[in-house]
Amino acid sequence: MSESICPLTELSVGDRAIIQLFEDQHSPDGHKLMALGITPGTEIEVTRRAPFADPIVIRLRGFKLALRKADLRGILVKPVHENLPIKNNQ
Repeated sequence: MSESICPLTELSVGDRAIIQLFEDQHSPDGHKLMALGITPGTEIEVTRRAPFADPIVIRLRGFKLALRKADLRGILVKPVHENLPIKNNQ
């Protein structure tokens, strides 16, 4: 995976990234995701994918969320390639 920005839905299990852009943040669904802690600057890690890749489980801010790919569309991330523990951004 390159260092460029990519959709969160393209990350593989174990990949870590920092949320860069949230295209739907002003929609009702966007407000819901932001209330769950999915905001620009937050570090996330993909911890699991269900069969057929939906839903996707991500870890952020010290907890895990299972979300449908449709809910995560429009979230762009920058992959992180360091072998450091995930930050607990609060």
